Amino acid sequence: MDILFLKPIFKERIWGGTELNKVFGYDIPFEHTGECWAISAHPHGESIVTKGPFKGYKLSEVYQTHRELFNKIKNPLFPLLTKILDANDDLSVQVHPNDLYAKKFEKDLGKTECWYILSAEENSYIIYGHQAKSKIELKNMIENNQWNELLIKKPVKTGDFIYVPAGTIHAIGKGVLILETQQSSDTTYRVYDFDRLGTDGKPRELHINPSIEVTTVPHQDYKVEKEVKKINTHTFTRFVSNNFFTVEKWEIDGLLEIPSNHYKLVSVIDGQGEINGQKIAKGDHFIITALEKRIKLEGKLELIVSWT
Repeated sequence: MDILFLKPIFKERIWGGTELNKVFGYDIPFEHTGECWAISAHPHGESIVTKGPFKGYKLSEVYQTHRELFNKIKNPLFPLLTKILDANDDLSVQVHPNDLYAKKFEKDLGKTECWYILSAEENSYIIYGHQAKSKIELKNMIENNQWNELLIKKPVKTGDFIYVPAGTIHAIGKGVLILETQQSSDTTYRVYDFDRLGTDGKPRELHINPSIEVTTVPHQDYKVEKEVKKINTHTFTRFVSNNFFTVEKWEIDGLLEIPSNHYKLVSVIDGQGEINGQKIAKGDHFIITALEKRIKLEGKLELIVSWT
């Protein structure tokens, strides 16, 4: 089969809620379900193929044994991870290392990521960046709990796209539902957690020293330059394209047939229809493999599509 349909994995988080059930109809296992690992070959949560000749296989197993499905890319590990995050409460303020640091100290990939805002309550915000001008100033402000002076808040709304390079201090605020495309990494350094307690009644672990080491100082803002292309009734928006990933939004209205020669991760964020004769609907996640030479989409659909 030239399309791999995948079953999501769900993660309990102290800041999670029930939006993944309300919005996507997922049978979530926890009252505080914070993350849906929708397309993942990371050992901390692997997607399972749900139909076809690879049914029951982990995505990592398919990747290791059938590299022709993925354009024979040379990455030893599947490079991307797609998540949906439900911020029912503020996430911790955190930062991720780059590849060099993560491979040396964590035996993991670095974590550059990006967010498509699926929905945001009124007055929602994210934390994106900091005000420190040097590592010494960053260290002093953290040690003195000068969070209001240090952290930069930015308002967000539905449909926004935010690129978060490794080294960027960030946090998702309460009331925001996002689709995240990221390097396949689970390395996170927690800088600040609002002094809240974990489920064990103790403060959650912070990672101050590595956070200071990996944070980009001074903060470098990143402005997303969208590229929009129309094909008849369909709209394609490219948000970012670099060495880590390309991420686009496809808005399909009617029938579309296009050639394809590269594997693509696809998440259906709204609508329903068909791809190459197979029904798809909001909440579905799949990989169009490199063996699929044409894509035939039909229906009214909104898709987030990514690849390396």
